[in-house]
Amino acid sequence: MTFADLGLSPELLKAVEDAGYTEPTPIQAQAIPPVLMMKDLIGIAQTGTGKTASFVLPMIDILANGRRRALMPRSLILAPTRELAAQVAENFEKYGKNHDLKLVLLIGGVQMGDQLKALDEGVDVLIATPGRLMDLFERGKILLNGCELLVIDEADRMLDMGFIPDIEFICSKLPETRQTMLFSATMPPPIEKLAKTFLNNPKRIEVSRAATTNKDITAFKIPLKSRQKRETLTWLLRNDLVETAIIFANRKTTVRELNKALQREGFASGEIHGDIDQNSRQKELARFKAGEVNILVASDVAARGLDIKGVSHVFNYDTPWHPDDYVHRIGRTGRAGAKGRAFTFVAEEDGEAIDNVEKLTGTKIPIFGKKDVRVELTAPAKTEEPEVESDDAAEDQPRRTRSRRKDADERQERPRQERSPRGERNEPRRSRGRDDYDDAPIPAGEWNGPRPSFLDVSATT
Repeated sequence: MTFADLGLSPELLKAVEDAGYTEPTPIQAQAIPPVLMMKDLIGIAQTGTGKTASFVLPMIDILANGRRRALMPRSLILAPTRELAAQVAENFEKYGKNHDLKLVLLIGGVQMGDQLKALDEGVDVLIATPGRLMDLFERGKILLNGCELLVIDEADRMLDMGFIPDIEFICSKLPETRQTMLFSATMPPPIEKLAKTFLNNPKRIEVSRAATTNKDITAFKIPLKSRQKRETLTWLLRNDLVETAIIFANRKTTVRELNKALQREGFASGEIHGDIDQNSRQKELARFKAGEVNILVASDVAARGLDIKGVSHVFNYDTPWHPDDYVHRIGRTGRAGAKGRAFTFVAEEDGEAIDNVEKLTGTKIPIFGKKDVRVELTAPAKTEEPEVESDDAAEDQPRRTRSRRKDADERQERPRQERSPRGERNEPRRSRGRDDYDDAPIPAGEWNGPRPSFLDVSATT
């Protein structure tokens, strides 16, 4: 099947071809036709399988005909994070380049003035996070009664972040005669309830079992002590043929400390977490996409919404607290048919968390072993031992070595004796030689040192 078989317009097909895509993914092939038929839809697919394009492409054709009105967006896409909203906006710009559609990205962390100005001029597609949209709605700066189409993306993440009450409020302000689509990688019961409340006889598409991981991702877990994490990560970064990698940590402080440590080790790394403002996040992501840095240390703010081609590795520096986050974290690699590797560090306190992950995914994560190492492991070099003449001498060698070492240590530790005045020393400064002594015995009281030459001179001479 090709995109041309899905009923898309020639202008849209040209944009898809220019983007380098020829065949739709399973979720795209099954979702695009009913969306074009204006049906409500529930789409369930693992991350990295093309969910975003499965609603962006038909929306572009649906909205191609119509008129914009000030403060009244024609369609609304709700995303849980700024990064995911920005990714959706990038897809609209890429695929909608041959259509005259006005797009506004409504997210926190940026100044509101430009967004309000764009709303005044009329909007075809409004992509927003619930928090900023609720803020503008309560100020009377936006009207939702002209919205013909609603998309709720990553609905399970909305649940985790506590946005469900906001979504219920927003849906109550939209016209009843609208098309609604709900997309998610997982579908917990509260999201099922939300779908039944606000969707009208939806078509359900599930291309894979909920919370399964991508078959193109080779995943491992590494049991270790907490203090061994940094050393293990450094070794893997240098020895597992890493091209680009995203490293996830549970805490923002860990993200900052780990990024500094990697930079000290000589790695080209950057960081992204919730304490960084939106402009800085975008700059850091742009550096990562451009290849200025090939390692990105991130909190779960980047687990969803990062669509970056060519990420070869994902490292869970901390085992995620929520098992759903594991699926989304490792989904940053192995995208669009590419192969990827994912490593999860499992400390002693992470036993329950990793069990929950394996229970959710229904698979046992294999332990990383020697057979999985990508470089040749060389044995440590052996020190050469001195040759000995016999077996007895060889057995006695360590004993003699220990004895000499002990004697040397005792000499080193022995306190230095006080130096006596030169005249009181028992031994002369000059060392004695065999030829310096007479063989005949020396009477008591006589000189017993080397015989001075002046003693041989006669007194009468």
